[in-house]
Amino acid sequence: MAKPEASRPPLRVGFLLLDKFTLAAFGGLIDSLRLAADDGGESRQIHASWAIMTPGAESRTASCGLKVAGTPDVIAPEEFDYIAVCGGNDYRDERPVPARSDYLRRAHAAGVRLLGICTGTFAIARAGLATGRQVCIHWNVQDAFEAQFPDVETVTDRLFVDEGDILTCAGSTAAIDLGLYLIARHCGRDRAQQAVRHMMLTGIRAPSLPQAHFRDDLADVTDPRVRKAVHFMEQQLDHPPTLPAVARYVGVSVRQLERAFHAALGTTPARHHRIMRLNYGRWMIENKLESITQIALDCGFADTAHFSREFRSHFGMPPSVYRKQI
Repeated sequence: MAKPEASRPPLRVGFLLLDKFTLAAFGGLIDSLRLAADDGGESRQIHASWAIMTPGAESRTASCGLKVAGTPDVIAPEEFDYIAVCGGNDYRDERPVPARSDYLRRAHAAGVRLLGICTGTFAIARAGLATGRQVCIHWNVQDAFEAQFPDVETVTDRLFVDEGDILTCAGSTAAIDLGLYLIARHCGRDRAQQAVRHMMLTGIRAPSLPQAHFRDDLADVTDPRVRKAVHFMEQQLDHPPTLPAVARYVGVSVRQLERAFHAALGTTPARHHRIMRLNYGRWMIENKLESITQIALDCGFADTAHFSREFRSHFGMPPSVYRKQI
């Protein structure tokens, strides 16, 4: 009879689902494991295994409303190589959850590595385990994270960060990249490539690939009206809202919003949004294969000529020349 250790998959991940977790990040990570775990997509847990934990309930509800069943109690952390803490829209809830934090600290003390998936990193930091480490945060929640954990260093220019005992990713499709990284480490690159083929991906993205981050640093901006307006504009790069629409979202008059932008950033809301769109266009030129025309449309410009004029004015060269230089 084989020893118990011999039958264990080389990669074992426990999923700890938080309320309103992001389905795309959870699904991307667990499906990359599933597709690497067996041949032919049969989903047997041979080369990788996983278990879903929903402490205190038979299921947990994702931010989209879908319920995912799991074990109503936590599983001993020693059963896993990694515990993936999957968060989502509950990151603003700063109320402590002692049982969860105790479990994460117990896992960490046992040498089990923690994965911060999407806003699951908030829970890891709340347990006091992110101090002295660099963590990867989605640009959309960076302000909220830094407000809650000012002593933790954050990055938004990577897909994920491996600090040895704690690995954090930006969420969404970056969770797939983190999954492939772990599969290649524990199961071999062939297993990771098998998952890539099944998921119809073009390849394994490096962790250093930057997030599509296209806003200016607002660390010194204290006016909540400006921060709220910029957040609204970030969501609409391909179809710029009118200035009155932005003002209505913030709850101020157009004139008040313009004065606030001039005081905080020394520019107008329209100009600031145009720079955000140009920065997004530059990122797409650097990281995508789409034509300049398609990039112009994706950045909310009416045509290529308009995009090229604005790009040259801001960056000193046309987008076509910039692409050739890269």
